[in-house]
Amino acid sequence: MAPPRRKATRKASETASGVSAPCVEGGLSAEPSEPAAVPEAPRPGARRCGAAGASGSRREKSRLDPREKPQVRARAARAEDQAEGPAAPTADAEPPAAPGHSLPRASTRSRGTASSARARRPQSGPPEGPGLGPRAPSPHLGRREEAPDAWKPRAVLEKLKLSRQEISVAAEVVNRLGDHLLRRLNSRESEFKGVDLLRTGSYYERVKVPRIQLEEYCNSSAHYFVKFKRNPKGSPLDQFLEGGILSASKMLFKFRKIIKEEIKHIEDTDVIMERKKRGSPAVTLLIRKPREISVDIILALESKSSWPASTQKGLPISNWLGTKVKDNLKRQPFYLVPKHAKEGSLFQEETWRLSFSHIEKAILTNHGQTKTCCETEGVKCCRKECLKLMKYLLEQLKKKFGKQRGLDKFCSYHVKTAFLHVCTQNPHDSWWLYKDLELCFDNCVTYFLQCLKTEHLEHYFIPDVNLFSRDEIGKPSKEFLSKQIEYEQNNGFPVFDEF
Repeated sequence: MAPPRRKATRKASETASGVSAPCVEGGLSAEPSEPAAVPEAPRPGARRCGAAGASGSRREKSRLDPREKPQVRARAARAEDQAEGPAAPTADAEPPAAPGHSLPRASTRSRGTASSARARRPQSGPPEGPGLGPRAPSPHLGRREEAPDAWKPRAVLEKLKLSRQEISVAAEVVNRLGDHLLRRLNSRESEFKGVDLLRTGSYYERVKVPRIQLEEYCNSSAHYFVKFKRNPKGSPLDQFLEGGILSASKMLFKFRKIIKEEIKHIEDTDVIMERKKRGSPAVTLLIRKPREISVDIILALESKSSWPASTQKGLPISNWLGTKVKDNLKRQPFYLVPKHAKEGSLFQEETWRLSFSHIEKAILTNHGQTKTCCETEGVKCCRKECLKLMKYLLEQLKKKFGKQRGLDKFCSYHVKTAFLHVCTQNPHDSWWLYKDLELCFDNCVTYFLQCLKTEHLEHYFIPDVNLFSRDEIGKPSKEFLSKQIEYEQNNGFPVFDEF
């Protein structure tokens, strides 16, 4: 597996007939001695889709049982992607329509003033109702005027670049940490014996488990209860079963407990565990020396059966990477992570969420419509640079405003999902020439703005899931972020130089 990418002084960033093993995903975060108390949604046996109700007795039981044994798969530290955004049940709204035009080519680009460029930006408002309404207007990604000398994206990218020595040092530290935890999880007394590491940008550790069956939670398309088709007697997984359901919360709690104890025994590395974030599947570790590196480790189950029916119309890459590539990718396993289904302010803590981080990594690694895109003898495109700038823009705005207006609800996964949709609708390499970086990035920002305004961002693999539904992120938060991004776009992105 390829080594994880890391980001210094920033968070680095997410696994059915035969399920391999739960996995863990890396990104550093601190954790309290016990998981923070979170209201729980209805139990599996209580017919899943009613109004969420607290079940404190079960919560306490899963929290306090010292014999809990999670199975995990570990994700490697990822500099690009911290943690995936939640996959929430969608309403009837459709995603923003495909861009009407291609990204601009240098040969057809016309110059104009910054004000003239801003005048042509679409200003469509959100649909009526929470997550419902008509199809979003098509975000115009066609020819846009270039604002001369507005800002220098290459200078920003250069600032984000780590030297080879910095990368080498970071890789050594993170790999040493990952290897140490892997040995512990594979020890004789561990419930995770047989765990394996899947490097998808985050650390995933896969543990072999019996054959499973999935039961969709409340027509959510993304969240499932996991049951065993056959579980051998005396299996270490028995302690994680609740009424025949494999408890995501119990496994995650045990996994965090093992990691927290084990990092105390890692020599020559100053590492702490960050506090658990409500609803997050990640165990976040912060390496403080020789330099700060954030690593998310995510518990996950690997399933080698066919992808769930909810993904049938997802992964729209046929016109971009080709039908053959799509078919090959859909033959890969899919993963389940302990990202709980949300109902209002409550969580159903026994549920698992589908994850396709390994497929996303494969797409971004081989992102060109031509096989030689960005290779030594090929033409360099600016796709990855646009994604880096998009993530950095969101990161800087979150630094600037903190948790104001709910900006903490937005994450790099939202940006990456929007970016993948732009790539799908603008598949040709000639539309992503590196010399057109400014315009291509501007088009990505415009598409993301349109998603915020229409309150609709379609999950790339599960089309029925709207990542920007009001159940997930309130309208005021989206309006606030939209306003801040528009200001940055119209003023040369001054936030890039603020921190």
